[in-house]
Amino acid sequence: MAASKLQALWNHPAGPKTIHFWAPTFKWGISIANVADFAKPPENLSYPQQIAVACTGVVWSRYSTVITPKNWNLFSVNVAMAGTGLYQLSRKIRHDYFSEKEAAVAEE
Repeated sequence: MAASKLQALWNHPAGPKTIHFWAPTFKWGISIANVADFAKPPENLSYPQQIAVACTGVVWSRYSTVITPKNWNLFSVNVAMAGTGLYQLSRKIRHDYFSEKEAAVAEE
């Protein structure tokens, strides 16, 4: 049974013999780097970079569901990219626009 599942994966149109497998697999590096940046101070985050990561994730998540063959590896990596990009953007926005007001209220 396990051999037949591995054979099916190997021969899948988006399997390891194709670029449709390897491109999203290596794209996980971007999401992993973005998760590593969760420890980075928000003032060091870049709006253009995080907007690009989030938009790429959203657009390609949608695209990966309408192409043939369905590529769930591509879908999952782009959902992760959208999630990490949006989270980083929320951290940056909270720092830039809301932390100053909270600091001013705390001083009063």
